[in-house]
Amino acid sequence: MPNIEALLMTIIEPLVAYPDDLSIVVEDTDEFTEYHIHLNPEDIGRVIGKKGRVARAIRTIIYSIRTNDGKRSRVVIANDNEDETA
Repeated sequence: MPNIEALLMTIIEPLVAYPDDLSIVVEDTDEFTEYHIHLNPEDIGRVIGKKGRVARAIRTIIYSIRTNDGKRSRVVIANDNEDETA
């Protein structure tokens, strides 16, 4: 099974100014394996990018990975200041 969490860390860590605040929480549901990315509030814009281009590229890479359990992968950029996700 591919290590998607390590791949996400490898992609996102060079983008952020506060790599110590970067964490990924994995949640399994019936249909998806969700990867919730928690960042320093100042780094959220860097990971999302202009018009969401960086986030869209990250999601494209992760969605293209096939897993053995048949679940689809989902990337969620968590906004810890609010109770919403970006």
